[in-house]
Amino acid sequence: MTSIDPDTPGTDTSRTDTSGTDTARTDTPRTDTSGTTEPPRRVPAVQAMRGAARQLGELLGAAPERVSALQPTPDGWLADVEMVELERVPETMTILATYRVTLDSQGQLLGYERQRRYARGQLDRGR
Repeated sequence: MTSIDPDTPGTDTSRTDTSGTDTARTDTPRTDTSGTTEPPRRVPAVQAMRGAARQLGELLGAAPERVSALQPTPDGWLADVEMVELERVPETMTILATYRVTLDSQGQLLGYERQRRYARGQLDRGR
């Protein structure tokens, strides 16, 4: 059996060890030798950012512009992703939207919500 990168969201993480026995890595809490249980590790910020943009782009069928904010939560990550909603000419009139994306600790998208829409040339005032 071939092994697939376990750090890539959405990939199979089953493996064959050197003895030929199938093993599987799961996202269940691990127990160390002292008997305490530790929660699954949170993916790094860079991986969370890339995953938020990629997964939202796949859902909406559009290429994300950028991730403008990322913050850890007790259960994973919150990210703000900027997406083009409507291309216009001139480009300063293109309509963009900010989406709030919720990710679990492994970087999988749990939900999203559009926060605001704006023209590309628009500046935030009073924020």
